[in-house]
This record gives sequence, C-alpha cells and structure tokens, in this order.
Amino acid sequence: MDKNIALVLSGGGARGVAHIGVIEELENHGFKIKSISGTSMGAVVGGVYAVGKMNEFKNWLYTLDKKEVFKLIDFTLSSHGIIKGDRVLNKMKEFIPDLSIEDLKIHYVATATDIENSKEVVFTKGSIYEAVRASIAIPTVFTPVKTNNALLVDGGVINPVPINHAIRMKGDILVVVHVNADIPVYIPPAAKKIKDEKQSIYHKKIKEFHSQLNRINPIIKNGNMGYFHLINRTVSLLTYQISKMTIEKYSPDIVIKVSKKSCDIFDFYKAEELVEIGRHAAKKSIEEYL
Repeated sequence: MDKNIALVLSGGGARGVAHIGVIEELENHGFKIKSISGTSMGAVVGGVYAVGKMNEFKNWLYTLDKKEVFKLIDFTLSSHGIIKGDRVLNKMKEFIPDLSIEDLKIHYVATATDIENSKEVVFTKGSIYEAVRASIAIPTVFTPVKTNNALLVDGGVINPVPINHAIRMKGDILVVVHVNADIPVYIPPAAKKIKDEKQSIYHKKIKEFHSQLNRINPIIKNGNMGYFHLINRTVSLLTYQISKMTIEKYSPDIVIKVSKKSCDIFDFYKAEELVEIGRHAAKKSIEEYL
C-alpha cells in the first residue's frame, strides 16, 4: 500500500501542539509526508516539520513553564492586540528560519486572512517565516501583519481546516488533523503520567495578566467568563461548524480528531500532555484505517 500522505493541520491554539504527536505517530506507522497545508498553529507545526526542526521545537515547548519563557512575551494593551509578539517571533526564527517555501523538501502551504479585503491569503512561495507570522495573528490577541495592501490575521478565521489547499499527488492519502472536534476528552495513560507541576512563574504571570484584563473589561468583569476563556469559547464556536462542514465536503481518507475541550487555546504549558493526546488520537485513527 502506498503510504504517501497529504497532511492538513487545523488551527486551534495550544491544541495544535497535538499535531506534533500526530506527525510522530504517522511516521512510526511508515507514512511519508509529501505535503503539509496548515493554518494558525497548524502552520507553525507544519512549518517546523518542513524545515526539519520539529524535535527542537518540541523540546522548547516542553520548557514553557520556566521563568525565562515569560520574558519572551511582550504584552501590550494596544487596540490591535494584547501580545505584540516580537520576542516570541524572534525565538521562532530559531525553528522557522527565513527560508523560501519553494526551497523546502516537501510542499508547504500556510493560510492567513486579509481582514481589509475580506479574503483568504494562501502562501505557497516566499518566506516561510512571514507566512507563519501572518497565519498565527489571532485577532485581538496578536498584532496583525500589515502589508502594502492588506492587514493579515489568523487564517483560521475563515478557513480553520484548509483541506482545499492540500497539494495532492497521484495515489496519496489525504490525512486531516482536526483539533477542535466535538468529542469527549480522552487523556491517554502516557499523558496522565506526565508530572503536572504546580504553578510556574510563567503561568502565574499569565494569570496575573488575565486578572488585569478582566478588571478593565466592562463587558465580562461582572460575569463568570474570563477574557481568555471568552476568546477560547468564541474561537471554538466559530471554527467548529466551519471545520465540520469542510471535512464532510472533502471526505478525507483519515480524520484524526482531538477534543476541543482538551485545553484552552493558550494552555501551551500543557505541551507534553498534548503531544501524547495527539499521538493517541493518531494511533486510533490509523488503526481504524488500516
């Protein structure tokens, strides 16, 4: 059986870290990734894989509870977004250097949304770093990317599962990873064994910042939903129905699902657990396919 695959990675914030476990499990089963199409966190993981830096990226994610990571987050309360992103993006250049997409060993596609012209932007050439930067600019969170005639934000705004941009080859297998699935949360035993450290300095600082936002936000400060939780719920609701309809339309050969309740979109400190969740989800779907 031909095991060449065209891989599509959805957006979903921190849940997209599960893509790493999925890719590792696909390779463990002998599948060969020939193309990757991704948006938001899917564009990030797809990008680091395409440039051969996934292991380094994964190891870095596993350190996100250390205090030096907080120094990478440059918060701002500007009208464009609460995270300027320069420090994180400079760090990202270690994993996604400013290479041309055309020079990568596999086909790579990232998507973004042009909110000035109300259209999708598809990156198939040019700087992979710039493509990823545009694809992850979650509205109201990360500052958008301004070009001469466009204002680019997260590609998941209008196309959270970019199956229509998958680059196909004769006889390949279309594999879609959907990390916003409306399924029960399952934490595999391997993930349960991962040590759940107490509040790190990084996480405490994030929590303090959340509290400040909630105090100054008149819409939600008297309610039960915090700022970041509100964003998470909103994004999940917006993307779920679009994702569901897209997957039904294109009928992929394999759909690997991760529950939208696995974590909130900013829970990157759960990286190790999320990788194991992705690995388990992939194994289950692959065994059903085979």
